[in-house]
Amino acid sequence: MRIALIAHDHKKDDMVRLASQFREALAGCTLMATGTTGGRLQREVGLTIECLLSGPMGGDLQIGSRLAVGEVDAVIFLRDPMTPQPHEPDINALVRACDVHDVPCATNISGARLLLRGLLGAA
Repeated sequence: MRIALIAHDHKKDDMVRLASQFREALAGCTLMATGTTGGRLQREVGLTIECLLSGPMGGDLQIGSRLAVGEVDAVIFLRDPMTPQPHEPDINALVRACDVHDVPCATNISGARLLLRGLLGAA
């Protein structure tokens, strides 16, 4: 299972808690993440993560391009709907790519838990 993990600044703590909850199951997956999120998951949860660029520097687009060629099986993108994002077009493009290519995408913590339980049968 190839899973992309992305979290806006105000959601990074939630991503760390989520990854900690599902650590054992996620450890058996191929994980990629945008830069800062991936670094925190490596340091704080101990997961092996391929860290791409940060979201505002093109990381969302990198994940979208991989998704478009079948290299991503699921996306967890913990979005902060209350904070304007300077790279909103990139965010929308990634979520749209999930819809176009029929890749499951969770954008909040409850959806992420359901997605991981369904995909990994964990926690």
